[in-house]
Amino acid sequence: MNVLITGGAGFIGQYLTRSLLKAGCSVRILDSFHPQIHGENGDLPVDLKSQVGLIRADVRDRDALLRAVAGVDTVVHLAAETGTGQSMYEIERYFSVNVQGTATLLDVLQNEPSANSVRSIILASSRAIYGEGAYHCEQHGVVYPDSRSQENMAAGILEPHCPICSASLQMLDTDETAPFKPMSMYGLTKQVQEQGVLLFANMKGINGFALRYQNVYGAGQSLKNPYTGILAVFSNLARQGQTIEIYEDGLESRDFVYVSDVVEATMSAIKYPGSFVGALNVGSGEAVSVVQVAEQVNQYFGGHSTIRVTGAFRVGDIRHNRASLQAANKVLGFVPSVSFPSGLKMFLEWAETQPLEDKRAYQNSVDELSARSLMGQVTKI
Repeated sequence: MNVLITGGAGFIGQYLTRSLLKAGCSVRILDSFHPQIHGENGDLPVDLKSQVGLIRADVRDRDALLRAVAGVDTVVHLAAETGTGQSMYEIERYFSVNVQGTATLLDVLQNEPSANSVRSIILASSRAIYGEGAYHCEQHGVVYPDSRSQENMAAGILEPHCPICSASLQMLDTDETAPFKPMSMYGLTKQVQEQGVLLFANMKGINGFALRYQNVYGAGQSLKNPYTGILAVFSNLARQGQTIEIYEDGLESRDFVYVSDVVEATMSAIKYPGSFVGALNVGSGEAVSVVQVAEQVNQYFGGHSTIRVTGAFRVGDIRHNRASLQAANKVLGFVPSVSFPSGLKMFLEWAETQPLEDKRAYQNSVDELSARSLMGQVTKI
């Protein structure tokens, strides 16, 4: 099997590449080595560099894509700008890379003879397309709340409410039948990516998987990128005994899925023996609150940090997240194997061996949001 991974030099891409090589596949990587993700390390690890074909280029570069797809039977499309907060002001860049880059890839696959061998395309989609996702209202059953208003959040009303009667809600597992309700520009670009890839796969009669990754984490993810996620930020602060500041009231929750589980699901999609076009959640099926994460990270590093609930909030953030995995289990046989406590321990053991990062990068990201009126403050928690 000959596999092209766009964005393959990144966190998930490197894990996936190793798994594909172990399975005897031929791997080609197209990656731009964006400094925000890779820092000064603009190359593949030595063990991968000697085993894969590398095309150093932007995913919007048509000529590079022409070379990349030649003789390939499977495309795994990971290349994308990520980060909910940053997407709310770097709008043109997110749409250009995520939407135009995907459009260029699909155009090449449709129109260039060198791409005729492609029989499957797997997209790294995102749970961000759901927005808040599924909840239960006692009166109206399953509902899908709208984005929380800044006015409500400032007043301390942090939980989503029924869009019909404004009643309180109970979070449900969100499955793939949930409507598109992205609440960030990032989520919107992933929605367009997904719809384009699946429409193309149907049109061409090839397999198309939109794997809706939840919050992916694990050893090897970028600790330099302030938009990577809270695990990287919290671990850097805890190692230095600095205050860990938490948004909202700390009770917001996420479905954290370890990278090895993500790769397992992706490999199953790559090797899928039948015909399939559709979207599948890839997560842990567990919801963990942000304050739980902070406490466990701080405890691991000796408990020297103060955890402070600030009441600050970001425009475009969701409140809760927990994926239904029934469809992924039915189609791919996917069952996550890494619990959050186990995965967190592996991540922190690795993070402990890495150089400390200056926390100013994270603070700068917060300042950029504040300067654009994309941050708010709860007046009563």
